[in-house]
Amino acid sequence: MNGPNDVWNDAFGGMYFTDPLYERDYWINFKQEIPNKSLYYRNKNGKISKLDTFTQPNGIVGSEKLRKLYLSDIDAGKTYVYDILGEGKLSEKKLFCEMGSDGMTLDKHGNLYLTGDGVHVFNREGKKIYHISIPEKWTSNVTFGGENNDILFITASKSVYTFPMRVRGIK
Repeated sequence: MNGPNDVWNDAFGGMYFTDPLYERDYWINFKQEIPNKSLYYRNKNGKISKLDTFTQPNGIVGSEKLRKLYLSDIDAGKTYVYDILGEGKLSEKKLFCEMGSDGMTLDKHGNLYLTGDGVHVFNREGKKIYHISIPEKWTSNVTFGGENNDILFITASKSVYTFPMRVRGIK
């Protein structure tokens, strides 16, 4: 692998993960071994399969309930959606929206939350329905948590923000 980044675990005991490669200036004599930056699936027995290739795959989140997997191609400025067809099996990718993201999460209604300049919320059809402004230049990750799964946690350049929500994260 080049440098796995984000992961989403499925109900089969496997995991989908992105492998974008973010080079670090402190690496000495670094040589990229795999030319592609891809989405992979690792099954419960450890077998790894390459599923798709992107410009710079990053954020990933899925839902067994919705049978959807979302993946951000951050440098291409796009987020894609797949139908989950079975263990490590996905439909062809479909463009979900014209925005890339570092982290992402879903609420119980299937709305997708993407990071970057604050948090952007998209409905199931890929239409932006809300923006949460954050007083920092970059937001990197977002997730629901708290006792009732109704607190939105957002990591930014220098801080972590929490927002009580009227909606819960998807289970």
